[in-house]
Amino acid sequence: MVSMAMVQSYDPDLLPDLLPVYYRRLFPYSQYYTWLTYGQAPKNYFQKREFSFTLADDIYLRYQSFKDEEDMEKEIKKHCPHKIDIGAVYSFRPKDHRTVSVFTPQEKELVFDIDMTDYDEVRTCCSGAEICHKCWKFMTIAVKILDSALRQDFGYQHILWVYSGRRGIHCWVCDESARTLSQSARSALAEYLQLIRGGENMTKKVNISQKLHPSLKRAEGIAKKYFNDLILEDQDLLGTPELWSKILSLIPDQTLRESLEKTMPQCSNSKQRWNTIQTEITRALNKADHKKGFRPHLLTEIILQLVYPRLDIHVTKGLNHLLKSPFCVHPKTGRVCVCFDPQKAEQFDPMAVPNLSQLVEEINSFDAGKTDEERGAVAEYKKTSMKESMAVFESFLSALAKENASRRRDENEMKLDF
Repeated sequence: MVSMAMVQSYDPDLLPDLLPVYYRRLFPYSQYYTWLTYGQAPKNYFQKREFSFTLADDIYLRYQSFKDEEDMEKEIKKHCPHKIDIGAVYSFRPKDHRTVSVFTPQEKELVFDIDMTDYDEVRTCCSGAEICHKCWKFMTIAVKILDSALRQDFGYQHILWVYSGRRGIHCWVCDESARTLSQSARSALAEYLQLIRGGENMTKKVNISQKLHPSLKRAEGIAKKYFNDLILEDQDLLGTPELWSKILSLIPDQTLRESLEKTMPQCSNSKQRWNTIQTEITRALNKADHKKGFRPHLLTEIILQLVYPRLDIHVTKGLNHLLKSPFCVHPKTGRVCVCFDPQKAEQFDPMAVPNLSQLVEEINSFDAGKTDEERGAVAEYKKTSMKESMAVFESFLSALAKENASRRRDENEMKLDF
């Protein structure tokens, strides 16, 4: 859980001064390298990983690759990138891509990108890059639904959730079986998880077949826990004629829709209107003359259209697609892209995520009055509010190490058998 303490204000103009301090004292090079080497399987694995740096004035350096942890640390400190993106592991070192005839991505973590701007049609409190505690609940639901699906439907265990630094979240599935998925397998998995389909011109974006899949039943159960607070109170999505008309437009049956349009003004608030909608849809479904052709899961479709994760599946499908790295810094907010525990997603507060100004102040405050020996005895990040997100990351690495060790044992046994 990120500290709920008051976050110090941040001035983007100070980024050139603060970033070198962050990369020199706080970026977790050792743990980061441990993650991306996966126990060095196979040999030269890390050297074939693509990184990209975005520098000041949007200078973009792609196909960066590093020999080892020391080389990576040296280059990051040298360039002080405003953003770091992580790509695939290729057939050859990315920095040599112009000198080889065949340069193809071999593997990459299975990744997901969820951006709050994709919820603009169902949130009333904010829009665009803005977020608040009310609409952040959409992200909480997305984490709960997607994390459950990945673990229960696919059996993945090593899942890293990361705040994007401003208005979204990223998910890194790091199991070996996920990293080695082909592009077609990634596409199939992404399509399985993509429930909301259609652009701005499509009104009804969730259509469920006759049988409700167990994963959707589970997603609905999660959604219902938050639905009243988020949709009916925080967003008040049935609060005005304009808003409730959008919800009623999701009902295909014209007679029922027109009847509810007349009833809505008689209700005093969103909660009463939603109760009325549920009652009338259930009643219509039970009528003999409506059973044929009437959508049996209409209420579920409406609920999930409003709160189900809105995925950018192109990010998930593409083996050569890059994604912003954990622990880099968003230049406009100054916030670090910290890891968080999906089991405690509802406690994660993006507005309380430490920014560069706060982190530097926390280090200075901790070090004040201490000897050099006392200062050096404590890891720099442990002097700051980054320590909680680092604990999440280190717990993730500890679990991942067991899989890496098991894989190495299997490889050694195969060599001995051979």
